[in-house]
Amino acid sequence: MRDLIHKQIGNIDRQLAELGQQDLLRRRRITSSPCGAVMEVDGRQMLEFCSNDYLGLAAHPQIAQALIEGVQKYGVGSGASHMISGHSEAHAALEDRLAQTQAPYIERARALYFSSGYMANLAMLSGLAAVDFAHTEIFSETLNHASIIAGSRLARCTVSIYPHADLPALEERLRESQATTRIVVTDSVFSMDGVVAPLQKMLRLCEQYGAWLMIDDAHGFGVLGSTGAGVLEQLQLSSPNLIYMGTLGKAAGVSGAFVAAHASVIEWMIQKARPYIYTTAAPPALAHALLTSLDIIQGAEGAQRRAHLQGLVARFKNAVGKEIAGMELMHSDTQIQPLIAGANSVALHYAAQLYDRGIWVPAIRPPTVPVGTARLRISLSAAHSREQLDLLVQALHGLQRQAA
Repeated sequence: MRDLIHKQIGNIDRQLAELGQQDLLRRRRITSSPCGAVMEVDGRQMLEFCSNDYLGLAAHPQIAQALIEGVQKYGVGSGASHMISGHSEAHAALEDRLAQTQAPYIERARALYFSSGYMANLAMLSGLAAVDFAHTEIFSETLNHASIIAGSRLARCTVSIYPHADLPALEERLRESQATTRIVVTDSVFSMDGVVAPLQKMLRLCEQYGAWLMIDDAHGFGVLGSTGAGVLEQLQLSSPNLIYMGTLGKAAGVSGAFVAAHASVIEWMIQKARPYIYTTAAPPALAHALLTSLDIIQGAEGAQRRAHLQGLVARFKNAVGKEIAGMELMHSDTQIQPLIAGANSVALHYAAQLYDRGIWVPAIRPPTVPVGTARLRISLSAAHSREQLDLLVQALHGLQRQAA
């Protein structure tokens, strides 16, 4: 039996070596400072453009103080799942507050808090499909996040994949579907492209064909909309067909995620969504801290941070243009600004060159993005100053001169 295990370890080692040959091995770096524009990384001070802390709230002193207060009031852990003894008044207050953010757009809105966006998508898709597995069909976008793919598989129903932003293909699949429960699911802001899905047209199709439209707004909540309520507020979408997921560890700066939907849908998920039922609840202190985060997002400071972030986006696009160092800047009006390098080795090379200059930008490679589209994913934050952004642009122009 020991020989059999050694053979399996050998097989793993061979496959790891193959990943290395394809420039697909990933490496973790160790940080020793709070998340921010400047961080201590592997013992070096780095200017970072890789986190999803879009509003610069991850180290906000008021939120940190609220977390301390939450620990003092509720302790460290929740102790059990929400269905046993882990559902605190902090969780309940947070869910009520989150439901209010989506109430103008979702009929009889109610919210459910999860420990992560991945968990929320697993529960959201598998839970709704559980109403009738045999007669449910999920229609999923090609570039959807891995958690949506995993949730679709967990749903144990028919899954139809349609090409990126191809609405005629989506409509054809909806028209041909024999399912009684139809679920169209998409990212709002695609995390590796920065582009926004054509949600207005998608919602019209869903209303026409009696389908749910599930929107993963992980990279929109807190950033989009006049009060940071997300893409529904930004586009003024309102419909009984909508189910919304927003994350709370990105722009909100803390941890977790939530689903907002019709009250009956949320109650069904509480009763039937296994990823929710059988997971220990997140610490109540996190929910307590998130209430302060929402105060900031929805207030004057949040509006100022969003305005500053949009100014940085415009400044960056104007400075870089369409191409730099042989890399194409994708068309994105969001805080995610990808530079397409193509080959894995090229993306890794440029990321290493920037790192040597004290600037941390990640090289994103397959399977996170399609083969041949490896890229530098530049993530802008309200924590960045204009001067820090200019340092990034200067470094990119330095790569340009080196490439020439």
